[in-house]
Amino acid sequence: MNYAFWISLVVALMCQSGLGHPVPEEPRWELIPDGNGNLKMVNLAENSLAEDDSEIVPLFNPNTDIIYRLFTRSNPTNPQILTNAASIQASNFNPAHPTRFTIHGWSNDGSHFMNADIRDAFLQRGDFNVITVDWGVGAQLSYIQARGNVGPAGAGVSGFIDILRGATGISRDSIYLIGFSLGAHVAGNAGKGQNGEINTVIALDPAGPLFSVGQDTAVQASDGRYVETIMTNAGLLGHSEPMGQSNFYPNGGRTQPGCGADVGGSCAHDRAPLFYAESVRSATPFRSTRCSSHNDIVSGQCIPSGPDANMGGQPSNFGRGVNGIYFLTTNDASPFARG
Repeated sequence: MNYAFWISLVVALMCQSGLGHPVPEEPRWELIPDGNGNLKMVNLAENSLAEDDSEIVPLFNPNTDIIYRLFTRSNPTNPQILTNAASIQASNFNPAHPTRFTIHGWSNDGSHFMNADIRDAFLQRGDFNVITVDWGVGAQLSYIQARGNVGPAGAGVSGFIDILRGATGISRDSIYLIGFSLGAHVAGNAGKGQNGEINTVIALDPAGPLFSVGQDTAVQASDGRYVETIMTNAGLLGHSEPMGQSNFYPNGGRTQPGCGADVGGSCAHDRAPLFYAESVRSATPFRSTRCSSHNDIVSGQCIPSGPDANMGGQPSNFGRGVNGIYFLTTNDASPFARG
């Protein structure tokens, strides 16, 4: 019997039927809102990545594509673009004032509402250097491509912090990194690039799809001297499990009062930056109860364990011994805090 003939025939039939190739991963579609709250169907399966040259997008270069816009009380609405040491030294940047970076999420740019809201809150509160990080070139792509740009964007922000420190002499201890959704992970990666020595990283409902706790490019508790997460759409658009040193779950962290049916979760997701901006601006705190574990949040019953704490705020909870899981309730419209 000609075994070689029969083997070649079987192989040919397998290839013709597709059995000789890896079975493509089943599409995994999810509704994910972009930065403007518009729902988009996204295939999170690995084989949804580009397979031919016609799908390849221009490379994202964080060193040239990220725009840094400075706002101070001297220019609260008209930004100064910072590019290098000379532009920083010629700007209104004041090294005697604390510095706050805001970082937007997927499918958006520096015009996203979170930047203006948080900027205005800080400038209402006092003298700050507020720098909007616009990584829109890397974020306004498919979700998978934007997610892949999180690490490079964070590295780019870290490199800019090095330039900023060299030009002004400021300490890492005067810097907060405040990121929303995918931007929360960008903030974490920038903190990693600074060896976890940034004073505070605030992760506002860090994006959940394609991220897991402990992943190299996911925000982690070690990314800053103090890392706080505010979870408002946990388990859907936001990540569900604790990722920071302290983790706040307003109204249980998954849905938010006043958001109605909230198909896709965009309303609840957007509450994180709204809550944070109010916490900086208002004298009424978001007082929160420390729970015994994350299981308390999942089960819907917080067992008090340890001292209460305020969510967000200025200054942050750094140095106050705040850590663990926290639950709080809010109003269904602004002002949200109940004290």
